[in-house]
Amino acid sequence: MFSSPNRARDRIPIHKAEGVTPSEKYLNGLCESTFLSLWSYPGIFRDQKKKGVGDGKELCDMLVVFDEHVLIFSDKHCSFPSSGNLKLDWKRWYKQAIKKSADQAWGAERWLKSYPQKVYLDRACTKQFPLDIPSQESTKYHLIIVAHGSKDRCIAEVGGSGSLMLASSLGQHGDTDELSSTPFMVGDLDKTKAFIHILTESTLNILLQTLDTISDFIWYLEKKEKFFRTMMSVIVPGEEDLLAYYLTHINSEGVHDFVIDGNFNAFGLEEGFWDNFCKSPERLEQLKQNEISYAWDSLIERFSYHALNATQYFTNHLELSDTEKGLRFMARESRTMRRIIMKGLIDLYTNTPNGTRRTKYLKPLSLGGPFYVFLCLPQPNYATYEEYREVRGSLLEACLMVVKHKFPEALDIVGIASEPLRPGSGSSEDLLYLDAREWSVEMDAEAAKLQKELGILTSATFSYGNEKEYPEA
Repeated sequence: MFSSPNRARDRIPIHKAEGVTPSEKYLNGLCESTFLSLWSYPGIFRDQKKKGVGDGKELCDMLVVFDEHVLIFSDKHCSFPSSGNLKLDWKRWYKQAIKKSADQAWGAERWLKSYPQKVYLDRACTKQFPLDIPSQESTKYHLIIVAHGSKDRCIAEVGGSGSLMLASSLGQHGDTDELSSTPFMVGDLDKTKAFIHILTESTLNILLQTLDTISDFIWYLEKKEKFFRTMMSVIVPGEEDLLAYYLTHINSEGVHDFVIDGNFNAFGLEEGFWDNFCKSPERLEQLKQNEISYAWDSLIERFSYHALNATQYFTNHLELSDTEKGLRFMARESRTMRRIIMKGLIDLYTNTPNGTRRTKYLKPLSLGGPFYVFLCLPQPNYATYEEYREVRGSLLEACLMVVKHKFPEALDIVGIASEPLRPGSGSSEDLLYLDAREWSVEMDAEAAKLQKELGILTSATFSYGNEKEYPEA
């Protein structure tokens, strides 16, 4: 915290790749928008040098590491053959665009499990991957391949949107030839290995722009994998229709799921489910209400930019993996939760009068979530900017301690401080994270003293609200 030496000048910048081909660059842009830049890394390499000679080998086209989740993307563009024999053309394209990508993804998974310390950002293997890859016991791998090149031929042959049909029964008895037997239809590639999600350029765009937080995206992948590996036979016209069904159904625990009413051994959808979902008044109103939530994304990205480029005003952490912990809680929030948080912050940061200090705290909105503390502190005319930032950081540190004092059950506390936002003026932000699991009697007494002396949260008022994921228009 601010009482520790400032190590901002000792940090080494992290230089990430941006992709080589147009499709890789597009994938990088989508992933950074959804998973945010601190957790998305394109063009990752493994160190397989012999006696230190040679370059590393490409591990995958995109690697996302967040909490216990590791997302492996393999992106491949292959022209669809045109021999006049559709089945033969499909088999050839399938082998190049899907089978080879799947082998790469499974290979990347094996390497990460076996050699998590031998992962690099550059081909020369001189820049080590900056985040800790979770241990094998807790890691959840999600493998996604993006197969480009079939859309136009698919539309010409069978019509529709050009997305691939999904059928869980394909190859379920271990018949690998059956997996590529039906043009424009894909299934579970190998039930003995990690499940692979097969996307095209269009369904990649739909998924990452609809499920545009790491939590929303992973929840869908996990529910889909479980659904496809049940005893039920699943066949749907495209990934987007499956997504629409998921987003319009809630299970008994109150979360999205593939809920089936009745005892059936098969599940199917008609094409158009996605289009109907997109045109519904509830979905249109959701998109409108969600606009405010992207300010939360922007805030995370500002912190991430300075963490990656070693331009933070203050940090007491040398390693990026330490700085990442507090930001991870912010990025873990779903799109609906981000909307709720930002609605509560608009007044604090835009309507705080000059010369007035205002503080707001937010109790966890989801199981295992953090407590948040938000501080708005104007810069007084008599203080230099350096003095102001030091005082603001110290006051934010005190606010985190007071929250722990008020709520002993708080384990993770994230604090954000800024000056009031005014039109035409810039702003700066401080981020602090307190792991409150080790909390002594002496620390609690110090927090109580700070609360009394500084008047932190002494007259807090409570407000309650009800926010629907799909608001009424």
